[in-house]
Amino acid sequence: MRLTTKGRYAVTAMLDLSLNYGLGSITLADISDRQGISLSYLEQLFARLRKQGLVSSTRGPGGGYRLSRPADEITAMDVISAVDEKVDSTACEGRADCHGGEPCLSHELWQSLSEQIQNYLAGITLAQVVRDYQSKRNVDEDKVIKFNGI
Repeated sequence: MRLTTKGRYAVTAMLDLSLNYGLGSITLADISDRQGISLSYLEQLFARLRKQGLVSSTRGPGGGYRLSRPADEITAMDVISAVDEKVDSTACEGRADCHGGEPCLSHELWQSLSEQIQNYLAGITLAQVVRDYQSKRNVDEDKVIKFNGI
């Protein structure tokens, strides 16, 4: 199983928005500079994220993107799914036809792993990832972003 850069970059960009939640709209150019992700790639990702209702955009001066709901209501799996990324460890992409039209000997093992990964990603919010990041880096308490009073 391999999560492509599309999924990784989408999650990273959404975490950047989460860190800046409450500061108004954030431009993709700012995210690009901070995270080292190509601006044109971010534009493609954010078109999908907006279409799936995870971000909203504002045009004009002071415009940009913001989370459409609080970071503690958006899971990593929401973001990955929004950019059409699949989390699948099976060789057959879950079709169970990996061995001449039948499930291979290890199909259930890889299917179970895929389900565990999906459940983990569906159970962790952007807010949790940001809090973990901040606590592991001993961020000054005055700079810790609060998510809905959490």
